[in-house]
Amino acid sequence: MMSVLFLEYPKCTTCQKAKKWLDEHQVSYEDRHIKEQNPTAEELKEWHRRSGLPLKKFFNTSGLLYKSMQLKDKLPDMSEEEQITLLATDGMLVKRPLIIMEDRVLVGFKAAEWEEKLL
Repeated sequence: MMSVLFLEYPKCTTCQKAKKWLDEHQVSYEDRHIKEQNPTAEELKEWHRRSGLPLKKFFNTSGLLYKSMQLKDKLPDMSEEEQITLLATDGMLVKRPLIIMEDRVLVGFKAAEWEEKLL
């Protein structure tokens, strides 16, 4: 069984559900607190590449920080480089949980997707 990197914010209920899912399905993971150990720009760049997702999917659009910074209006005018730099400034801007594997990255918790990609 592969080991994955699990980025979470422990107070986040979705992250708690995701962690419970990982434990129930005996997926071994390394836990990382997204606020205390914010992803670096280099990590984010690599994870974005591996995920195949639009960069916007990496933003925690329901987060207070995202809303207070009015990023919904600002992101479309920012370059990818600027968006990655911004994401790297604060883990609370990053959508969570994140599952990082050698060949793919899962953003957010969707049990059906996790079942298909992790088991």
